[in-house]
Amino acid sequence: MKDMSSDATPRRTYDRSWEEIEKMLNRAELKRKEWKSWFEECRKSEDRDGMKEAARNHKALDGVVKTLKWTLGEEGVSNPLD
Repeated sequence: MKDMSSDATPRRTYDRSWEEIEKMLNRAELKRKEWKSWFEECRKSEDRDGMKEAARNHKALDGVVKTLKWTLGEEGVSNPLD
């Protein structure tokens, strides 16, 4: 197994098309909506662990969506690290 030091640069191909990125954005937005629905279902049944999991995944997908929108240059989307 190859040793990966902290300063190793990952190999990137830069071969993703804009269409692939758009599709990934659509998938991320759909998954985020599904986690939001799951959160609401868990709230109705008072499943606190399910609510935590759904909230955590929904929040993670917020970052994915913002990053993909930023990558595509969508107007009004600020740096995803801010």
